[in-house]
Amino acid sequence: MEKTVYIRLRHRIQVHPNDVITIDKVALVVGDKELTQKLRELFIHKIKPSDKNMVVIDVMHVIKEVHKFDPHIDVQAIGASQTIVEIVFEKKKLSPLLFCAVWLLLFIGAGLAIMNFHEDVSMQQVHQRIHKLVTGKANAQPLLLQIPYSLGLGLGMVLFFNHLFKKRINEEPSPLEVEIFNYQLDLDKYVAMNENKENLNETNEDR
Repeated sequence: MEKTVYIRLRHRIQVHPNDVITIDKVALVVGDKELTQKLRELFIHKIKPSDKNMVVIDVMHVIKEVHKFDPHIDVQAIGASQTIVEIVFEKKKLSPLLFCAVWLLLFIGAGLAIMNFHEDVSMQQVHQRIHKLVTGKANAQPLLLQIPYSLGLGLGMVLFFNHLFKKRINEEPSPLEVEIFNYQLDLDKYVAMNENKENLNETNEDR
């Protein structure tokens, strides 16, 4: 008699070198309680040095292992067909000198970018004209406009990125976070497709 289980692969997981990946780590399994408990412990893959920093687990491989355990199980796959396994290595401690050098480089680069933009659009002349229109007096350095503008520029950047140091202002994701999320999705698609090509090439070579 066939027993039905439903499997939904997780999109992405993180593991450490030499970890053993079981079905429970890569998928959500729903079905008979006793049966699913046994299936969750099934071995899928062991992380090796040759895996480098990423591995793709395909749903067909998961189904194959389930049928090895019991060929009479009817496996219904739902959702994604691959799981991206990211291998997380121990991070080296960041040198304070390197941190300061990178921070200084980014600070100077961002400052130069803002100044060059303002020079391109003649922001100083714009402030001078606005000051003359409002007050009727010409002023080469309209600080009354330039100081609030500079403070507003900094505040606008904080609101745009939705972060003040490590504190999030609200739950809405910033445009930068959305772009990083989209980039990660594209990267995952590329890794999955590239891994499938390598697997097909290896299968053809074996034949």
